[in-house]
Amino acid sequence: QLQLVESGGGLVQPGGSLRLSCAASGFTLDDYQIGWFRQAPGKEREGVSCLSRSVGITNYADFVKGRFTISRDNAKNTVYLQMSSLKPEDSAVYYCAVRRTLGYTSYCPVGGMDYWGKGTLVTVSS
Repeated sequence: QLQLVESGGGLVQPGGSLRLSCAASGFTLDDYQIGWFRQAPGKEREGVSCLSRSVGITNYADFVKGRFTISRDNAKNTVYLQMSSLKPEDSAVYYCAVRRTLGYTSYCPVGGMDYWGKGTLVTVSS
């Protein structure tokens, strides 16, 4: 069965760094568009970053640009979100999601992703 499992969340100090992982099983991650999303209490789920199928073109939300990096390790069938210079407003449940596509777009639609992980909680606090 197709699965996405996030890990790496936890408590971190403001200004600190954290790396989230999303391990895929039951399918080849390289064949899918990949996105990271987050949802804070009382807020809508929002896109954080997106990676195109195969060729790996990246896209970032303005509020994380320069601080977060998305990457894919095909050998491990895993996608990562490296987060640095973390702010309290980055606190949220972070989700990875994928969409099957024949194209190479790096825009991940929050309402159109095909498969979602269960999420991992990131808390940025002193």
